[in-house]
Amino acid sequence: MSIDTTTTTTTRNGTPLAEAARDHLWGHFTRHSVYESTESGGLGSDVPIIVRGKGHRIWDDKGRSYFDGLAGLFTVQVGHGRVELAEAAAKQASELAYFPLWSYAHPAAIELAERLAGYAPGDLNRVFFTTGGGEAVESAWKLAKQYYKLTGRPHKTKVISRAVAYHGTPHGALSITGIPSAKAPFEPLVPGAIKVPHTGFYRAPDHLRDDEYAFGQWAANRIAEAIEFEGADTVAAVFLEPVQNSGGCFPPPPGYFERVRQICDEYDVLLVSDETICAFGRIGSMFACDDFDYVPDIITCAKGMSSGYAPIGAMIASERLFEPFRHGTTSFAHGFTFGGHPVSAAVAMANLDLIEGEGLNQRVATLAPAFRAQLDGLRDLPIVGDVRGAGYFYGIELVKDKATRESFDEAESERLLRGFLSKALFEAGLYCRADDRGDPVIQLAPPLTIGEPEFAEIGGMLRSVLTEACNLL
Repeated sequence: MSIDTTTTTTTRNGTPLAEAARDHLWGHFTRHSVYESTESGGLGSDVPIIVRGKGHRIWDDKGRSYFDGLAGLFTVQVGHGRVELAEAAAKQASELAYFPLWSYAHPAAIELAERLAGYAPGDLNRVFFTTGGGEAVESAWKLAKQYYKLTGRPHKTKVISRAVAYHGTPHGALSITGIPSAKAPFEPLVPGAIKVPHTGFYRAPDHLRDDEYAFGQWAANRIAEAIEFEGADTVAAVFLEPVQNSGGCFPPPPGYFERVRQICDEYDVLLVSDETICAFGRIGSMFACDDFDYVPDIITCAKGMSSGYAPIGAMIASERLFEPFRHGTTSFAHGFTFGGHPVSAAVAMANLDLIEGEGLNQRVATLAPAFRAQLDGLRDLPIVGDVRGAGYFYGIELVKDKATRESFDEAESERLLRGFLSKALFEAGLYCRADDRGDPVIQLAPPLTIGEPEFAEIGGMLRSVLTEACNLL
């Protein structure tokens, strides 16, 4: 594929882009010492600057091409460079560039809300727009608290989530997050966020390691145990991703969500399906709760709704939760300036048109086994302990000893992931994630438009770099 990769190399002030990035841009989740000069004690590296994308490929400011194996950040479902989405944004901006949803509405948000409600299972018909997934999670916790206050159970305020799970960075969402290192700098956080075991079967307790269903029941029952320990009259909601991201793509064991739904019903606790990553075809359906056959009380979503072409997220709630807000002077006193932004909503509508028109959900459902098979082929490497996930969303767990499943210690993980793998994968032409929030993993979530030739390309690059990693150990 030929593409014009010429680009400006300086800012309008004439400053080299890498220099201006180093001096003025504060990166998210970024170790800036990597980019500080060696004279200042840093590593002297340039900030990677991505200037263009087309399909499943991205280009940097030096003209080098990379396979986008993470869809930006689990986001670009329809691939880069879709002119249809740029045109939708321009058209909407020329008609109504901005108006809030604070006691008003506009057609783009109305159309999108109706569409999302149509995709959602059960009676999840009420759509509250945000600008991202963390805000949607924050909104869901606030709604759960207010709902129980309005219905005479004011002490139901606590939430349960899983160890190592990531649910966002606002204070409430960060409290729900189960990654200690992500939380420690900002403590004290919002009280009342309880953690239970995740569904990582590879490291299940020894007595459950050969029975995935039994392990799933054990993991689900830890939720019931936590509710009873805290007191059912104090617990408002359980937040779960269909496939847990952090830790490396933990899918639910058979029967897990069926049991969780039973538990939530028994104790009158809301089940929140956090689908910030898993929705809009990533697993195979518009909402991944359909892939795993459960109906939550709330869905939180973002990312793939617009394929990242404009920021937007949503909390989708059941009619039961909306009921108290139908009457009298009650309102959900919560909102965001840019929630349901007209341009973002129009882009989301156009993006969903592409997902439906090109049959991307069915593509994922059909081709996921071939993607999984390509990654399973890496299991012969001594460093590959486990391959797991679903749809177009996989994690490869790396181990020091396959026989014992021994993982790397913190220093070894630092050297392996940040000292070698992240850079080596990028230099090999693959943008993905090498992550140690939990056991060391490589995560993959490419655009939904790719197929078997691209699976083989990803597999080849991974094999080359992981083989080199084995030789370094």
